[in-house]
Amino acid sequence: MRKFLVISIPIVTIVFFVLLMQSGNFLKHPFGNEEGVPAKLEQMIQEVQKENWDSALNHWDGLARDWDKVVKRVQFSAERNEINDFTVSIARLRGAIEAQDKSSGLQLLYEAYEHWEDLGQ
Repeated sequence: MRKFLVISIPIVTIVFFVLLMQSGNFLKHPFGNEEGVPAKLEQMIQEVQKENWDSALNHWDGLARDWDKVVKRVQFSAERNEINDFTVSIARLRGAIEAQDKSSGLQLLYEAYEHWEDLGQ
């Protein structure tokens, strides 16, 4: 029995951590009734194209809340650089929205979307 435990506990632990490290693509998607980060990015693209800056700022607040939830789930399975790059992209995006700069806003939105796609892969 002791030999079984000595062998099985490390194997189960390693399998658990491998599954955790590979779960980033699954964990970044929304759970429950939340819309999710990609939906917020799509809504913001539409609002920035229409130059509805107040609505874009409201969507940015929702994006920041959703990202705070997601980052807690994927912090162990995603690369730290991708997490930081996405965080910086949405921070810059807020500046572009407040400056009401359509071209910068769209560039940053598509950059953030690309970082989102790379997250957890």
